[in-house]
Amino acid sequence: MERITIKAYAIKYKLSIFNVMKMVKSGKVKSEVFQEKGREVTYILFDEETEKEIREQIVPMEHKEEFILREEMKFLRKEIQLLKEDVEALKKRLY
Repeated sequence: MERITIKAYAIKYKLSIFNVMKMVKSGKVKSEVFQEKGREVTYILFDEETEKEIREQIVPMEHKEEFILREEMKFLRKEIQLLKEDVEALKKRLY
């Protein structure tokens, strides 16, 4: 097992340090606290088995962005349809 700092872990998986801290506090990742230079430093125990599980749980930003874009497209299509219906209704009133 390898030890890695919280910051290095966050950089490696492109996560925020806050999210990594939440994972440590909830017990999703194994960690140990050591005293270094008079302060406590938390190290994450890097194990291949647990890392596979964590990688599956992490959703890449690309997929999130694609999902958000699809949802926005659906919303915009509905808005366009409503606008078309409003235009047709206004045309009927004028003629």
